[in-house]
Amino acid sequence: MTAFATLPSDASPLRFVLVGAGGRAPAWIQAVRSCRDAVLVGIVDIDLASAEAARAEAGLDDVAVGESLAAIASATEAQAVINATVPKAHLPVSVEALFRGLPVLCEKPLAPSVREGLLLVAAAEASRQLLAVSQTRRYVHTLAALKALVRPLGDVGLLTTEFSMAPHFGGYREEMDHVLLLDMAIHAFDVARYLLDSDPVAVYCNEWNPRWSWYAAGAAASAIFEFDGGARYVYTGSWCSDGFETSWNGRWRVGCARGTALWDGEAAPRVDVMAADAPSGVVGHQALGVSAEPSEAFGCGLEGADASLAEFIGALRTGVTPSCEVHSNILSLAMVEAAVRSTESRERITIRQILTDAHADALERERNPGIRARLEAWPDPAAALGAPMTTPLAFIETARQSCEGQSGATGREPT
Repeated sequence: MTAFATLPSDASPLRFVLVGAGGRAPAWIQAVRSCRDAVLVGIVDIDLASAEAARAEAGLDDVAVGESLAAIASATEAQAVINATVPKAHLPVSVEALFRGLPVLCEKPLAPSVREGLLLVAAAEASRQLLAVSQTRRYVHTLAALKALVRPLGDVGLLTTEFSMAPHFGGYREEMDHVLLLDMAIHAFDVARYLLDSDPVAVYCNEWNPRWSWYAAGAAASAIFEFDGGARYVYTGSWCSDGFETSWNGRWRVGCARGTALWDGEAAPRVDVMAADAPSGVVGHQALGVSAEPSEAFGCGLEGADASLAEFIGALRTGVTPSCEVHSNILSLAMVEAAVRSTESRERITIRQILTDAHADALERERNPGIRARLEAWPDPAAALGAPMTTPLAFIETARQSCEGQSGATGREPT
């Protein structure tokens, strides 16, 4: 028996409703249109004019638009939802969809807080519907190549990310608190979990705002995470660093027992192997370039939203849990919340404490009987969150034959 309801494995494309006609809508409309196993049947937004504009821009005259998910889903016989609303709307939109029997692929972050994230975990369990988060950085071909390189190098001692960019967004980002940690760092934190194949234990974080920053607060941060098994992950980032900028994926170094791997966030990674452990014919400490062609490093030609959608559809067809299913993704969100709490308190914060506090808060506030029953069934919230850490490439390889095009998701913009 699967943990969520599956959909028929027939020739009919899955019927999707897109909720949220804002900045991420065009990317999702294109992803669905590029996939022969998906069809967009509706666009929903609380601002009807925005939904109509998104439909017109995409030239989708036959797609229904409206302000109500219930009405559009019913009228179009929808089978799944893409939640591309602003983060504060992720909880109500996803809960409504799940309890209407509609699986949800949600934009990152899952929710603005771990408390709301746990409510979404409970809602997915109570409704027995799939809820997955689109962490698009998981689907970068050269990242998959990096993970393949690191695996034979033994235990990881130190994983580091340097992130330096200087975008002038305007709007809400430049006014929000903890802007780097809340709006961008989750990408790197989620990738760290993917590379280490283990769970975070604790963090100490220091956040600041350089005097020249055009952000209201928190444009720079440095965090040291402890992981199961003893590895340390060090993140240093800034959103007001003009000159010698990194990629949107950051610059990575993985120090292992038998060598070191480097990745600039875009190109193929390199590895420096100790002489005693070098493969036959390789001189020790030689920098090894590794092909990162999609067919070799990732198993298919999809990245970004295209790959995220393909994995989601594959999961619904097969019942096998996708990599960013809600039970696993909540820990990436917990890393962000722990980092924020650490920088505010100037103390080391454990992930377990974040989960425990969020669980207690959720129980105190929640009134939905189905969601509350699932929350009460967890004697330890941390124990309820185990899920696969790796991207199951077989899903995407299966879906590749149904999908066309690439999103070019080496991460040119924050998503």
